[in-house]
Amino acid sequence: MSLGPIEEELAKARSAYRNWGRWGEDDVLGTLNFIDDAIRAHAAGLVRRGRAFSLSQEFNEDGPQRGFRGRINPVHYMKDTGSDAAAGTQGFPHGFGGADDHIVMPLQASTQWDGLGHIYDNKQAWNGRPCTIVNGNGDSVTGIEHMKDAFTGRGVLLDVGRAVGDGELPDGFPILEKHLRATIEAQGATSTVRRGDLVLVRTGQLGRVRRLGDWGGYAAGDAPGLSFTTLGWLHRTEIAAIATDTWGLEVRPYEFAEPAMSPLHQIAIPNMGLPLGEMWDLEALAEDCAADGVHEFLLVAAPLPVTGAVGAPVNPIAVK
Repeated sequence: MSLGPIEEELAKARSAYRNWGRWGEDDVLGTLNFIDDAIRAHAAGLVRRGRAFSLSQEFNEDGPQRGFRGRINPVHYMKDTGSDAAAGTQGFPHGFGGADDHIVMPLQASTQWDGLGHIYDNKQAWNGRPCTIVNGNGDSVTGIEHMKDAFTGRGVLLDVGRAVGDGELPDGFPILEKHLRATIEAQGATSTVRRGDLVLVRTGQLGRVRRLGDWGGYAAGDAPGLSFTTLGWLHRTEIAAIATDTWGLEVRPYEFAEPAMSPLHQIAIPNMGLPLGEMWDLEALAEDCAADGVHEFLLVAAPLPVTGAVGAPVNPIAVK
């Protein structure tokens, strides 16, 4: 599938889906403003069995990164160990001993949220601010710390891999609005998407990578993902955020004959104010949803509140 000239498509999408000023000139939350106390209270009431699912990959040196934009997998090392305590070299009194460890990693090394300062459109960031709000000290206005309690609400899983594919979608498969609608219809009423929802889209790519035992091109390679044409659906449904099990959320290769770089990101983040989640592990949750036919749940997905960060790791918890 190839869309029209990319500049024309970006201009049309920019005009149609831009939310600048919608929540005031000082806004730092974007579409997360759609989540209110009533939505969170309703989401809490969705818990029936108390079953909790972590939707995070593990953060370790065997992770998905392969160096694109300098991104590496987390490097974990020990500062103090049990061996130090056993050797009596720690210098603590009355038999006290302990271990300490450090980690070095990009904030988008694994399961994470893209913040509103992560992507720009023609040098403009969310709400029409200049991209220079992000400098060597970080994002001085829309740092992800402002979102530390915002990602709590009704989660809904759209298992497109199961509903449209044979459990998973092939690399390069563009998820269109018709596929999202077909998934909702196949899954039933509990997957109806509502204003303020935190939507999770499973393609099955992460499961395939694990089954094959090789990350291969998972990072920055070909992948199933959201079509650029789903921007209308993302805007119209007034969801709060969306996340997938792929490295980059949108379909790769991109749907344009011309050179392109994350065109859906270019509209969704700086223009729509929509946070995007990537590299989420949806496999266990999807199995449970398929088994009990319930695709809605309480989702608590707070990013690590690193001051000035434009993206941050997260261990999302879905509770059913």
